[in-house]
Amino acid sequence: MAPLTQVGAFTAWEFAPLVSGVLMLFAVAYLAAVWLAARRHPVRPWPARRILTFLLGLATVAVATQGSPAVYDDVLLSAHMAQHLLLIMVAPPLLILGRPVTLLLRVARTPLRNHLKHILRSRLVFALAWPPAAAALYAAVVIGTHLTPLMNLVLENAAVHEAEHGLYLVTGYLYFLPVIGTEPIRWRLPVFGRFLLLLVTMPVDTLVGVVLMLASHQLFPAYADPHRGGLVMLAGGDLIMTVLAVALAVSVVRDRGTPRRDIPGDLDAYNTYLASLDRHKVQSASGETGRRPFGSIPGRP
Repeated sequence: MAPLTQVGAFTAWEFAPLVSGVLMLFAVAYLAAVWLAARRHPVRPWPARRILTFLLGLATVAVATQGSPAVYDDVLLSAHMAQHLLLIMVAPPLLILGRPVTLLLRVARTPLRNHLKHILRSRLVFALAWPPAAAALYAAVVIGTHLTPLMNLVLENAAVHEAEHGLYLVTGYLYFLPVIGTEPIRWRLPVFGRFLLLLVTMPVDTLVGVVLMLASHQLFPAYADPHRGGLVMLAGGDLIMTVLAVALAVSVVRDRGTPRRDIPGDLDAYNTYLASLDRHKVQSASGETGRRPFGSIPGRP
């Protein structure tokens, strides 16, 4: 394989039809839901910033699984670490900021909406979205996939490697959901709790990076740059966590200075909001005082 150059870091690509197809499916489904939301709720169109962040999240997954990190992830530990950071720390926050669950609730009809409400309140979602459990899962995945023999198994088995990518995405989504998300789930952390969750897990990335940088022997013989990979994990992980903490602080200050105009994150409040829209439509069609609109014909709709 040719050495990785600065140009190759942006141009190297290996096409994965299955991954590309799944990402395109998610993009089309999301945009279709945005179109439905605009038709059914023209007064409150879906914000463009959420569309942009969600599509950027899908693009990040595409780069991590098909770009230069994927091309060189079997020969360069630095590329392997960059791929993992993109999948577990960059793509999930972008997808969460797109609020796909809230969008689905907005466009869903009553039977489907009730079914989604039941799923969101299930014990499984309750346990998976519990912040301490999400933080423990994050720590276990980061340490277990970088400081154990599982790394060698990933290099030898392509199916395990692909499953690892999915594990990173799911783990990152569950971890960052209570930190930066406003989806209608039961767990809603206060600001202090969100910062605490970031501080608790930040040493995990630091630990992995330091161990790889200071290793006195070759932990993974397939890689020629173990110390550089540790540096990417250490600097990249801490940098991303710091950026998220600063962005969270800025959003808190901004929200305190402006009235809340977004859809409530609580599921009951969101359902109440949808019901109020339906009542408003009925009142607009028949008149709030019960009088027939001008020009209507008695006995006709």
